[in-house]
Amino acid sequence: MLQKLKMIDYPSLKYCPVFKGIEEEEVKLLLKKVHFQIKNFSKNDVIVLAGDKVKNLYIILQGSVSGEIHDYSGNTIKIEDIEAPRPLATAFLFGSENSYPVTLVANTNVTILSLPVDEFLMLLQMNSVLLKNYLNSISSRTQFLSQKLHFLGIKTIKGKIAHFLLQKAGDRYHSVELKSTQQELADLFGVTRPSLARVFSEMQKERLIITERRTITIINKEKLNKLIRK
Repeated sequence: MLQKLKMIDYPSLKYCPVFKGIEEEEVKLLLKKVHFQIKNFSKNDVIVLAGDKVKNLYIILQGSVSGEIHDYSGNTIKIEDIEAPRPLATAFLFGSENSYPVTLVANTNVTILSLPVDEFLMLLQMNSVLLKNYLNSISSRTQFLSQKLHFLGIKTIKGKIAHFLLQKAGDRYHSVELKSTQQELADLFGVTRPSLARVFSEMQKERLIITERRTITIINKEKLNKLIRK
C-alpha cells in the first residue's frame, strides 16, 4: 500500500472534483484506510467498453481519456475528452443499470487510481466533504449528459455547429477561440473532416459566421438558434 501511495501526485489529486476542499494530508489518511490499485494504460488502449459493468471508481491521475460512442455503421462520435485529475463515470457507480455509457480510450499514456465501489462507499461514510463532492459530481455529470443528448438529437451538421458555437460564446460574447483541431471537431460532431470544412464554408458564405484561423466570430445569433431547431 505504501508503494501505491507514493505513486499518487497528491497536490494534483486535491483538484479532483471528488477530493475538492480536502487537505492533502487528509486525502493520504483516507486512502491508507482502503484498498485500491494503480493502473497504467498506453496511448490508444481501450480502458473500458460501453456496456461494461462499473465495479470501480476510476480517477485519472495522469493523462487524458476520450469518451466515445460507436454506432452500428462503425462511425465514432466523441462525447468528450477527460483529463487528469477527473473521475470517470461517477453517476454510474450505483443503481441497477450501473454500466459505462461510453467506451473510454486513452488519448495519451494514462495512469488511473482504481477504487472498488465498496471501498469508495467506506470513504463516503468517513468524510462528509467527500460525500458532498460526490453528490455534486453526480449532479454535474447528469446535467452534462442531458445537454449532450440534446446536442446529439440535433439532426443537421449546421445545427450542431450552431449549438456548439452558441454554447461556447454564451450570452456575452460573439467570438469563439477554437482549441480543438478540425479532426477533433469532426469527431465531436460525428462527421468526416471534409464534410465539416464544407459546412463551415457554407455558413461563412451565408454570413452566419466569420472564420479567421482558430477564431470564429458569430454574425447572427438569431439565425444560428433557428438552425438548432430545424
